[in-house]
Amino acid sequence: MDFKQLKAFTTLAEFGSFSRAAAVLSVAQPVLSRQIKALEEELGIELFYRNGRGIVLTEAGKLLHGYADTVLDTVTRATDEVTALRSSPRGTVALGMPPSVGAVLTVPLVKTFRAEFPMVAIRVVEGFSGHLLEWLATGKIDVAVLYNAPRTSNLRAEPLLQEEINLLGAIDDPLGLPDGPIPARRLPEIPMIIPSRPHGLRLVVDSLLSEAEIDLNVIIEVDAMPSTLSLVENGIGYTLLSYGPARHLIEAGRMKSWSIVDPVITRQLILATSSQRPTTFSTRALASMVRRQVQELVRRGAWSSNMPVATGALQREDQA
Repeated sequence: MDFKQLKAFTTLAEFGSFSRAAAVLSVAQPVLSRQIKALEEELGIELFYRNGRGIVLTEAGKLLHGYADTVLDTVTRATDEVTALRSSPRGTVALGMPPSVGAVLTVPLVKTFRAEFPMVAIRVVEGFSGHLLEWLATGKIDVAVLYNAPRTSNLRAEPLLQEEINLLGAIDDPLGLPDGPIPARRLPEIPMIIPSRPHGLRLVVDSLLSEAEIDLNVIIEVDAMPSTLSLVENGIGYTLLSYGPARHLIEAGRMKSWSIVDPVITRQLILATSSQRPTTFSTRALASMVRRQVQELVRRGAWSSNMPVATGALQREDQA
């Protein structure tokens, strides 16, 4: 017994005529007759008999009709609800990202996502990329935005943008650095406030500069980005960071930014989901929203110090 047989049975019971039921179902009358005959043979009992008024249900047919209506109604409701879920997802979805990304992305992303998908509760967590990968694998988060994800079969990853790392300093610039790009060879002259190892930003900077035989003059190690920016703003030292997290300070005239050249320092921003767990409508909606918001932020200049993915700029693995 299958769905088509039950649909044919209930339609014939409703119209009491093979010709009319076949027309409603858009099938040939012999096809409908074979479906009904196969159903009767499977059940071992007649479901219809003819009288002067046409085709009517037998007692067995009446009993089956009650169950068939319930089954078909349940299938129809399930189909309608699943289709509605696809166009208007609901439930809970979790997004993870590093603090430097969250400082730029969280507010516009959450505002837009809530406006488009009001039935979905969104949870945002921040952490280093190594932690985000672990949380993605264990199901604590559904979508991650992170730097330079490893290539593994457990991960679906796509590049979002290539992000340039700049030199940031207080607006009064205690060292009086010249305007314009700063050659990397001058970095040892500059007192730095940066994260400790194994923070990903520290690893990517150390790895690249070590090849150029350049050692940073690190005077303070701070793993909290807001504290680092506060120290830099107050003239305690300089730091290395992408433009986005410091944009509000730069535009407010509280901090200066310099590009670094010879070499340029970049890291790749990645959108990742787990390939080991089912992808829900909500997860796909969130991932799509992340792509759109990053593109919009780039268009508006919130990530103005960025380059297209796969440029010739030097790049190293960043694990946070």
